[in-house]
Formats: sequence, C-alpha cells, structure tokens
Amino acid sequence: MIKAWMRVVCLAAAVLAGVAGLSAPSRAEATDPAVKPVQQLCDALIDVMKNAKTLGMQGRYDKLKPVIEQTFDLADMTKYSVGPVWMTMSPQDHESLEAAIERYTLANYASNFDGYDGEKFVVDPTVQVRGSDRIVSTKLVTKTETHPLAYKMRQIGGNWRVLDVYYENSISQLAKQRSDFGATVQSGGAPALVKKLNALSDKLMKG
Repeated sequence: MIKAWMRVVCLAAAVLAGVAGLSAPSRAEATDPAVKPVQQLCDALIDVMKNAKTLGMQGRYDKLKPVIEQTFDLADMTKYSVGPVWMTMSPQDHESLEAAIERYTLANYASNFDGYDGEKFVVDPTVQVRGSDRIVSTKLVTKTETHPLAYKMRQIGGNWRVLDVYYENSISQLAKQRSDFGATVQSGGAPALVKKLNALSDKLMKG
C-alpha cells in the first residue's frame, strides 16, 4: 500500500501557506494533450503497486525510471528547487544536481508506492489553463480516503511535461524542496546538496 507520506505532506501545509493555490483558472477542452502524460504516469504507478513485491525496491525504481524521465521536466524542476543560486553554478554542478534530483525522485516513488490495496487514480480529462501552462487534476482514491493531486504541465520541445505537483491542491513539491534544500545549498553549494540527496536516496533504496 502507499505509505503514510501523503499524510506527512498534508501536515506541511502550514509551512507552505505562502504557495499560490489553484483557484479561478480558465478551462481547456477535454481532449487537451497535457492529460495524456499524467494518465500514463498514473497507469504506471498502479502497475508498479500491483507488482511491488515481485519487483522489489530496485525493480520498482528501474520500471519507473523511463516513465519519470518521459513525464517530468527534471531539468527545470531541479533549477526551481535549487533557487536563484542556480544561476551562479557551473554546468558541471547543474549536471550533478539534475542526476541527484532524478535519483531522489525515483527513490521516493519506488519507496512510497510499495504495494497495492485497491487504490486508483482518477484523472480529470478537462484541464485548467494558466497562461501557457496547464493544470491537470487527479485524485488518489484509497478504501478510506481521497487525496486531490494536481500536476502543473509545461510544453517542452512539443511535449507536455510535469513541472510541479500540488498535493491537496495547495502544497507545491518545488516549494517544499526549495525549503528543504535551501540551507544546504547556502552552506555548501552544489556538492553539499548532491551529497545530501544521494544520502537520502541511499536510505530510501535500502527500504
């Protein structure tokens, strides 16, 4: 089943109260292409959950890797998670941080979606328009709870990619990561953050 991390994320709302919500957007047609990658991600997560025990931690990681790489704009997610100091870093720093963020993201998904107990994702086919971006709303439905999730989508090279994830329609993954990473970046720069991310990933991969 999905671990209690969803509840932990919800409790972080007070910390992230300054994050903008998703109110009063315009609506796009139900056939909007931004929906497809979110649906593919949800389908992949359910498949991994149903086969979680057979796959094991490394198997879940490996199975989700191509889906995450295809669905998420990991380069821009890394840049926004690090914050303005990104602009002062070298190309080598950017490359190492992107690799560490990708590994950490995959380790989180592989760790959290570690079993199946009848959960399902419901994807709203009608998206919300925010300038050139799209918001695709979904719900994670368990036997006892429903958790709204929203994906901020941006078109990159003709393909729609996830730029941010909003939990309970208000808690931004990017804002939370920037808050979590800020002190490490300020004190030790890119090497310190890469070390921290890899240590967190190692811990998650050990289960």
